[in-house]
Amino acid sequence: MATPSPAARPANPNFSSGPCAKPPTFTLDSLKDAALGRSHRAPIGKAKLQAAIDRTREVLGVPAEYRIGIVPASDTGAMEMAMWSLLGARPVEMLAWESFGAGWVTDAVKQLKLDAVVKTADYGEIVDLAGVDFDKDVVFTWNGTTSGVRVPSGEAIPADRQGLTICDATSAAFAVDLPWDKLDVTTFSWQKVLGGEAAHGMLILSPRAVERLESYTPAWPLPKIFRLTKGGKLIDGIFRGETINTPSMLAVEDYLFALDWAASVGGLEGLIARADANTAVIGRFVAENDWVDFLAADPAIRSNTSVCLKFTDDRIRDGAAFAKAVAKRLDKESVAYDIGAYRDAPPGLRIWCGATVETSDLEALMPWLAWAFEAEIAAQSEHA
Repeated sequence: MATPSPAARPANPNFSSGPCAKPPTFTLDSLKDAALGRSHRAPIGKAKLQAAIDRTREVLGVPAEYRIGIVPASDTGAMEMAMWSLLGARPVEMLAWESFGAGWVTDAVKQLKLDAVVKTADYGEIVDLAGVDFDKDVVFTWNGTTSGVRVPSGEAIPADRQGLTICDATSAAFAVDLPWDKLDVTTFSWQKVLGGEAAHGMLILSPRAVERLESYTPAWPLPKIFRLTKGGKLIDGIFRGETINTPSMLAVEDYLFALDWAASVGGLEGLIARADANTAVIGRFVAENDWVDFLAADPAIRSNTSVCLKFTDDRIRDGAAFAKAVAKRLDKESVAYDIGAYRDAPPGLRIWCGATVETSDLEALMPWLAWAFEAEIAAQSEHA
């Protein structure tokens, strides 16, 4: 007998981990004031870009002495700009616990050819931060988007460190209270926690990072879109909205709307509360069902945005095929889109719980997840 499907459905089935769900109040009319057809160098364009920087600072609580710039190529562009411009002055320690962190290791070791110390952890875990030498430059992801883990706090990072901390915070910014005094370079993209559009990255530099930029010249050539200095001085205009290349003013308007929405739900505190409430829905579901579990066993390091789950039922013969089939059923029913595990991650599901997702939609999804599991178990038995 077929398992009956639940009566209620999520109002918004978009649970992708990037690009993520738009803010609940978004409509295309929200973009009506975009400076379309205007130069980003015209006063109206500069004003909107500067507003994006100023509102980012306000919502995230970035210290006044830190520089914030809008850069090309999303979080990837921001991270590579930082690594190419800053690394090489001191010994380097690379930390990786999922695919994107592994990508930064490849950049440092194979492209920049640095003799870096590389520390890795399996999916669902992070490295022992107490054993990291922060007198070296340290590169890491705050939130492991493809593994569902995050750094629990900045406590392990010493205030008197000699090296720079370079942090990919793309799934953490706007969902955790980042310790700015422990971070020298922080990067993220618009399409994650605030549900913005892709292609633009944010680069946040501490005074220590600026000092490094102005006192160190890398041994390798830098392409134009990576250059943050000229004549040994920081190109200050980048941090006033004078972007390196032409930005999308439509995407800028979308980001401004998302920042306004963030303020309307209580700023950073409200955003964190929404993400935590969403993750709690899944936590209760996992506690009530013994066939599913978090990929991250330790609650202290579980992400509150990219929540990764694994199936644990002994009846499952092919974990990867089973997880894909469950995700396909939910997609076909239009109750959850794009929730399959990342291609390099262990088999399972990845459900975005960032602030733009409504808690009521996750509550409606959970019975469907149980339905899809039972339906696939039954289908597997039929074909045994």
